[in-house]
Amino acid sequence: MLTTEQARLAPLPTQASRSRLLLIEDDAEIAAEIIADLSQRGYDVSHAAAGDTALVAASDGQFDLLIVDRMLPGLDGLTVIERLREENIKVPVLVLSALTAVDERVRGLKAGGDDYLTKPFDLSELAARVEALLRRPLETRDTQLRVGQLTLDLIEREAERAGRRIELLPREFRLLQYLMRRPNQVITRAMLLEDVWHYRFVPQTNLVDVHIGKLRRKIDLPGEPTLIESIRGTGFLFREIE
Repeated sequence: MLTTEQARLAPLPTQASRSRLLLIEDDAEIAAEIIADLSQRGYDVSHAAAGDTALVAASDGQFDLLIVDRMLPGLDGLTVIERLREENIKVPVLVLSALTAVDERVRGLKAGGDDYLTKPFDLSELAARVEALLRRPLETRDTQLRVGQLTLDLIEREAERAGRRIELLPREFRLLQYLMRRPNQVITRAMLLEDVWHYRFVPQTNLVDVHIGKLRRKIDLPGEPTLIESIRGTGFLFREIE
């Protein structure tokens, strides 16, 4: 059980109303306490109870900070963090864990965590650590991806090409974000099915090709160079064109 000092809440952080947090915690009681406390302090808190669903949510780049429990069903917390860092997602991460050994704290930080808080803890300390992580300079966090003519806004979840705004559906956004983080690199269909759709196996489907086709029609107008090139028998390549 967490401890709390509800009668002595710290002043609301100045950035709280603009800060979106994702809590990744499988213990329903602990999650409810954290959400209630941080919401009262002015934060917008979303919740995921498993590593797989958390990874999908966090990959969208819509959160300002993640609070990640070390032990989770499915993908464990450190694996979630490592995969996000591999995607070059730099959102600050606070790791929560009942594992208090020094080497466990070191593992959490080496996996890509920015801070490590052991259970049980006081909610006021959790809030203070959240505020401290959010005070880091905004320029250290990616809010836009830019590859050649195309810009992807990770906050507004829109793309823009040569001044033309492109509205994207959630799956299109994730697909384009994945491709833009790997310009001029051949991406296989299996990679996309595993990393964008999070399939644990590679089904016989044209799902990827259908979504690539829809995405192309949005980002390429007639007469414009094609940004997503098909590689025969392999997959696709996102071309960096100035």
